[in-house]
Amino acid sequence: MIIGIEAQRIFRPKKHGMDIYALELIRAIHKIDKENQYVVFVKPDTDICLKSSDNLKVVEVEGKTYVDWEQVSLPKAIEQEKIDLMHFTSNTASVKISCPFVLTLHDIIYLEKFLSQGSLYQIAGHFYRRWNVPKIAPKAKFIFTVSEFEKIQIQKALGVNFDRIQVVYNAYNQQFRVIDEQQELDKVRVKYSLPQEFIFFLGNQAPKKNMKRVLEAYAQYVDSTENPIKLVVAESSQTDLMNLLNEINRKDLSSNIILTGYVKHAELPFIYNLAKLFLYPSLRESFGIPIIEAMACGTPVITSNTSAMPEVADDAAVLINPMDTSSITQAIRKVLGSDSLYNDLKNKGLNRAKAFSWESTAEKTINFYRAVLNSESIKSL
Repeated sequence: MIIGIEAQRIFRPKKHGMDIYALELIRAIHKIDKENQYVVFVKPDTDICLKSSDNLKVVEVEGKTYVDWEQVSLPKAIEQEKIDLMHFTSNTASVKISCPFVLTLHDIIYLEKFLSQGSLYQIAGHFYRRWNVPKIAPKAKFIFTVSEFEKIQIQKALGVNFDRIQVVYNAYNQQFRVIDEQQELDKVRVKYSLPQEFIFFLGNQAPKKNMKRVLEAYAQYVDSTENPIKLVVAESSQTDLMNLLNEINRKDLSSNIILTGYVKHAELPFIYNLAKLFLYPSLRESFGIPIIEAMACGTPVITSNTSAMPEVADDAAVLINPMDTSSITQAIRKVLGSDSLYNDLKNKGLNRAKAFSWESTAEKTINFYRAVLNSESIKSL
């Protein structure tokens, strides 16, 4: 059988959550399944991170925008490659295609409420998903999602039968580990001008990342601590930072904050290893891969007590109310102020991370491919 996988954005240089999911899943499937043929559809870009080999064919599909790529160019490519089953990996899908399909629906935040904040690209994405997802969800043979929490949200919002929604957890690349190579750690420290001790936060313009409250909580920590350690923020610009510091009337904090800009996925493990603490107080996540990435690196984690984050973190992180800045501040002081708690979180995190692997994710996904292909072949008899 020929199975197609949509991976539109994996060739772009600055990859994020869904791009990493698609790339890691494809790599794991390719290692495991030597029975089926796979065709991966991508949009041309500069980071050629996947190449055709034995039973895997990479097809570059041209398209000016996300929408015309998925709705016009991709269906033509699917038909040309004679795909038997298609897997759409990033929340949306072609409305009209010539074969059965499965869909990975990471989250439905855009259906719960429209967030008018964020970049124009993010806002446009919300509009597109609000149009697309209700149309394609009833047609999917299976909907994969990444947590039990999100499964319930999808069922409530779209009315899809529970049996058609399958939880297949995300995972992390094995490069996320405790790193002992001091020379390599030092290179990354120098490259990003990282201090000896720091709190690490992955921030961007998405409102759910909760950056404003993180800065408010950090301000409280600085004000109440004799020798506060610095805050390192990835994926945020100087303009965004200063705008938020102006909003909370704390421009003075800029000297305590280091911006790394975008960090390549291959360099993130080094930053986690160098960090004293990882902050992930998001307002809403369907999974939260950075939680287990940090844990796998032996870095204590503070994350939210909402949505899927408690499900992913289990008892291996300190859970806080992301709407309460004091809750975040207290957690920072608590973890950094107690060696026993710090070591306990480190050890529990390392054990928790072992529960997630891309090989397991791929195995489960392949089993559902087989279920669809078998049922389709039975119907055609």
